[in-house]
Amino acid sequence: MTLANWITLVRIFLIPVFAFLANHYGMSVVEESPREWRRLIASGIFLLACATDALDGWAARRLGGHTRLGSILDPIADKGLLLTAILTLNFSRWPMALPLWFTLLVIAHDLVLLLGCSLLFYTTGRVDIRPSSLGKISTAFQMLAVGWTMLQFPLFCYPVWIAGVCTFVSGTDYVYRGTLLLGSAYKGLERKG
Repeated sequence: MTLANWITLVRIFLIPVFAFLANHYGMSVVEESPREWRRLIASGIFLLACATDALDGWAARRLGGHTRLGSILDPIADKGLLLTAILTLNFSRWPMALPLWFTLLVIAHDLVLLLGCSLLFYTTGRVDIRPSSLGKISTAFQMLAVGWTMLQFPLFCYPVWIAGVCTFVSGTDYVYRGTLLLGSAYKGLERKG
């Protein structure tokens, strides 16, 4: 197992730690006795997990650690971290929650991606997971929007709107590319048949 894969596993293991602290902070807000240290530690863990996303990519590129396992684990870690954080901010009573439209957009984006990959696998027997540049930008802005919101920075709506636009554009790009792949797969099947 490569260093990049180990770093990705660290990100996966940080997700439940973040969720535990973030939910407990939300409960302290409901009890009208906010424990800010929980918010700050949860935010720090989230930001550390985000940093591991950049670090594992760097390690894979610089140290030649691209593996099939890494290409599967990395998106799982990214989606797990982001969806956990987004849902936590919306449903655990944090003072600054993400807008519902943003949560629904991210979930819809990920569901369309999952359904598209499933359809490609069903029709072609394989799926080559390669994130696009737009997908990477979308993920980075989603992480920024979530971190910005958790740290309760002013003007929190701007990173959320930018992340929303990037998520929409990335999703549209994935649908377009998936449609092209499906079209070429069907043409290949017609030639064989």
